[in-house]
Amino acid sequence: MRTALLLCCLIIFSLPPAVLASGPEPDGNAGGAVSTPSASPVQTSPSNLPADLLKALVSPKVADRDAAIAALEKDDSSLAAPLREKLLEALLRNTLLADAAAGALFVSDDAGQARPLDAKGELGAAQSTDALRKVGTSNRQRQRITDILNAQALTSTDTAKRRQASAALMDSATPPLKAEALNKLLTGEKDEAVRGNLSAALALYVAADPAAVRSDQLAAVKALNSNGSPAALNSLRTLAASSDTAVAKAADDALYSQRVSAQWAQFFEMLFFGTSLGSILVLAAIGLAITFGVMGVINMAHGELIMLGAYTAWGMQQLLPGQPGLALILAVPAAFLVSGGTGVLLEKTVIRFLYGRPLETLLATFGISLVLQQAVRTVFSPLNRAVQNPEFMSGVWQITQHFSLTCNRVYIILFCLGVFALIHVAMHRTRLGLEVRAVSQNRAIARCMGVRASRVDALTFGLGSGVAGMAGVALSQVSNVGPNLGQTYIVDSFMVVVFGGVGNLWGTLTGGLALGIANKFLEPASGAMLSKIIILVCLILFIQKRPRGLFPQKGRAVEA
Repeated sequence: MRTALLLCCLIIFSLPPAVLASGPEPDGNAGGAVSTPSASPVQTSPSNLPADLLKALVSPKVADRDAAIAALEKDDSSLAAPLREKLLEALLRNTLLADAAAGALFVSDDAGQARPLDAKGELGAAQSTDALRKVGTSNRQRQRITDILNAQALTSTDTAKRRQASAALMDSATPPLKAEALNKLLTGEKDEAVRGNLSAALALYVAADPAAVRSDQLAAVKALNSNGSPAALNSLRTLAASSDTAVAKAADDALYSQRVSAQWAQFFEMLFFGTSLGSILVLAAIGLAITFGVMGVINMAHGELIMLGAYTAWGMQQLLPGQPGLALILAVPAAFLVSGGTGVLLEKTVIRFLYGRPLETLLATFGISLVLQQAVRTVFSPLNRAVQNPEFMSGVWQITQHFSLTCNRVYIILFCLGVFALIHVAMHRTRLGLEVRAVSQNRAIARCMGVRASRVDALTFGLGSGVAGMAGVALSQVSNVGPNLGQTYIVDSFMVVVFGGVGNLWGTLTGGLALGIANKFLEPASGAMLSKIIILVCLILFIQKRPRGLFPQKGRAVEA
């Protein structure tokens, strides 16, 4: 009896766990498929998506993905709204990844890592993407998703989102929403900007309907004229060909008004870009004006001092990853110290021994520029480096339908004016500025009055070099940083200094802005290269008439 009992126990314990855990098979499912997790991976999706939807998303067939996008468009209570929005955004950006075996969906982040997507639309911890497959979308599908997201954003409580989504309605000749839906949204909308965009979208339907009544067509002309987008202008042209003379005349007047507005916008756009270019030239030349005016040194390494400032801005962003705004703010004083310190070192080791020999100074500084370029190539490589624009300097400010301002150039103009104001105060309200002006006007008399000309020369060269470094920080926001960055602006800097008047700050400001604006107004007619040649020829003729520039220096030494 005892032996039989021991044998039964051995038999039971020797059975596999799967056999012990198995129970009676359900009807119609012979083989125990339910007990095997891998037999139906779609039904155990961590995202809690319906099996058919998940299968359609991971399917390689375009028709299946079309069906999945159509299902995500519907307000289905089985899916959380954040999850649907996350899925659509990931499909739009081509960042949706799938693990078909596990029935899981992931979203790729900026670092290239995958984050699992749960039922609430939240992302989990990052993991490798090696075993995942990207869910692809076609251009047509991405356009469809864009329309879906814009239509959903029109009902958002965020006014900024509604404005952006309503403006996107005018991106095509036919809005993604029907007229009935637009009328419903227009009835409940309070924001004037959104109402204007919705009215213009409705006007597109009216313009395309030859059976529309006159009152609706006239209202459509007014709405389209207020919008001014390319789709609105095309609809106005359609209405201008109407057989109704009143509608045709109103559309013609609207088109004429749009042409005039576009011409004025083009003028102010060239003026703005010319002012921004002039501001860059002023920043690049103001340090050269100080050193050239006081010391009479033709510094051909001035462009490389600008380059060092730009690399300082790039280096600060490497030290503070993810904080481009703070890095840019800290880069301004850092670039001043780096370039200014380099300038003082050059003055004490090379330039101090070459005063009174301008040709040798030019050759020596040209050699220094080559050394600095090669040093940067050796340390940072010859490849260009991109400096990220902070968020507050990104984007545009839309002034009218045809005219907008890029934020980074607006900030560069303000930065230029701020640097100019600080330099002007330093030159006219400090003892160093008084000594600098005294040395620049009459070095011999200034030394007789007790001014240490050698100290003033070193500090002046350091000040001019530091300002060049700050100019490099500004340039890093509009162009890539590379070893040849300074060579692009060295000739223009000398042109600004000579045109405005050697050593005169107001002349540098006026000359830089004038040359920048003239360049931008000449470019559309003559091209970029020919416009520079024309400006150079005009500058040579001007110097023949006024050799000392717009604002010549005053003083006995100058007049002698």
